[in-house]
Amino acid sequence: MLAILNRNPDRSAAVLVTFGMAIVVGSALGFEHIGGYIPCALCLMQRNPYYIGIGVGFLAVLSAVFRLPPVVTKVLLIAVALLMITGMGLGIYHSGVEWKFWEGPATCTIGATGSETPVNVLDALNATKAPSCTEATLRVLGLSFAGWNVLTSAALAAIALWGALRKPTV
Repeated sequence: MLAILNRNPDRSAAVLVTFGMAIVVGSALGFEHIGGYIPCALCLMQRNPYYIGIGVGFLAVLSAVFRLPPVVTKVLLIAVALLMITGMGLGIYHSGVEWKFWEGPATCTIGATGSETPVNVLDALNATKAPSCTEATLRVLGLSFAGWNVLTSAALAAIALWGALRKPTV
């Protein structure tokens, strides 16, 4: 495995971080659409760095595959790292709201409806109560989805920085 990673670290980092972001956001969507966990407003906000990061990561993969100057791939990886650090910050903020360390936003009850069938928007607003950002819907090993997002975002930022800051191999 290490021999594969060392062959082209820029490409390896780009593939690993992009695949990792897709797995994380895919898992979140799976919990929502298959598991029935309706995300709150902060949960939805935490997905944005992943959505953007997957696109930027894909560009980094293409940059490495087509052997553009290494600086292009490295800049794209730094952009991914910054997006994941932003995601980590959002996760820390949301975790603090859940643990009652600080107040959440006033829009804390605006989230996804979780409805699988098309409905009238006004009826959906009246009938569906979105979850509060202050209550974790599930905790695994003591961490909520927001807490796990902090760890995954940190790991993905580290992978992106590893690829971006490594010296080019000849």
